[in-house]
Order: sequence, then C-alpha cells, then structure tokens
Amino acid sequence: MAALLTNMRNTVIAGFVLALVVFAIFIFVGGYALSAIVVGEQFWAFILRWLHVMFGILWIGLLYYFNLVQMPMMPKIPDEQKPAVSKFIAPEALWYFRWAAMGTMAAGVILAALSGYLLDALTLGATQNFVAPSTTLIGIGMWLGLIMWFNVWFVIWPNQQKALNIDNRFPDLTKEQKAAAGRTAMLFSRTNFMLSIPMLFCMTGGGINANLG
Repeated sequence: MAALLTNMRNTVIAGFVLALVVFAIFIFVGGYALSAIVVGEQFWAFILRWLHVMFGILWIGLLYYFNLVQMPMMPKIPDEQKPAVSKFIAPEALWYFRWAAMGTMAAGVILAALSGYLLDALTLGATQNFVAPSTTLIGIGMWLGLIMWFNVWFVIWPNQQKALNIDNRFPDLTKEQKAAAGRTAMLFSRTNFMLSIPMLFCMTGGGINANLG
C-alpha cells in the first residue's frame, strides 16, 4: 500500500481502476449490457460530465490555493526561501492550473453540445420559446467560466511566465517589468477568484425547477 501511495502515477492509476470497479458493480447490479451502455449517448454525456467535474475541481482548487495560500503568504516568506516557491512550486502548479482550465472548458462545451443545450445556454435562453431559469443560470455560468478560461491562458499565464521567468524565456526583463507582470497576473487571478463564486452558483443552480417558489 505504501508503494502505491508514495508514487503519484500509481496513485492516479489506482483511482481510475477503482472508478472502473465501481462502474463494473453498477453494470452488474443493474443487469445492464455493457455494449448497450457504451454506445449510448447518455454514457458519453456521463463520462464528459465526470471529466468536466474532475478538471473543474483541479482548476478551482488551484485557483483557491493561489489566492488563499500562496499569494498572501509570499510577503511573509524570507527572501532566501522565496525561490523554492517561485522557481519550483509555482511553475508546476501553473502547469496543472492552465491545463485543468482547458480540460474543464473543453469537456463542458462538448458536453453541452452533446446534450443539445449549447446554443440555448450561450444565448441565455434567447433561442427558446420559453426561457427556463435553469438554462439562463447554466448560460451565465458558462460565460463566466469562458471568461475565466480566457484570463488563465491569455493574461495570467503569459504574465506569470514573465514575472517568474519560467523556462528562462524572459531573462532580460527588469525588476520593475517583472513586478508589473506579477501584479497583472495577481489582479486577474483575483478576478477569477471573484467570478468563480457566482460561476459555481450558476452551475450548481442549473437544476432549479422552473416552478420553484
């Protein structure tokens, strides 16, 4: 067990194996035919929803880590110890951060298209004869998520590359230029933190019944 849990790759593989075991139990208890499930549209919608949630947890989890832990603590860390964070921890966390954002966005858009509500959600229900509150909420959540994804890839990540000189791509920047890039990345990360609260509200509120109240 220790060998399994001390190796991250093995731990991840074990997690997926356990998920397959649960899936097998689901098929056995329900008496379903595997071939019928795998070719069904609902099955792939479920897989995409599962991936969407997993990527989303990783993305938002790292967003909260950056804003609640790393950024507030950096000024308190002695200068001689800061490179441990800026040169090793932060670049690794940013790799997972940006690709989790991409995975969340991609899985969510494909899921919405497969489930037939992508256009309705993006237009906030304007394409429907009757605008359902759930469609509007999901649509607002999707737009907030897309804005957050854009901020990650086209503002936060490029500026963090400059501020931290990741992969030595910006060795000639001055201290002032690095500080400005770091501040821009911080402000947009804080913006994403703020947007994540209504975004998650909209995503979890998408199932609200139109007749509620």
